[in-house]
Amino acid sequence: MCAGGGRPSVSAVVRNWRNTDAPLRDKLAMTARNLWRRVALRQNCCGNHGQPGC
Repeated sequence: MCAGGGRPSVSAVVRNWRNTDAPLRDKLAMTARNLWRRVALRQNCCGNHGQPGC
């Protein structure tokens, strides 16, 4: 998670990826969408806590 507006830790990213009960295709789509949102908004966090890519 992005606590306090900082960058997410590697362990949080892995935990989000593993804890999401979705097919691989959906996980990849969420990851791409959340990473794109972070880039487009120029933020360290996409706001979708608990999803892959955030």
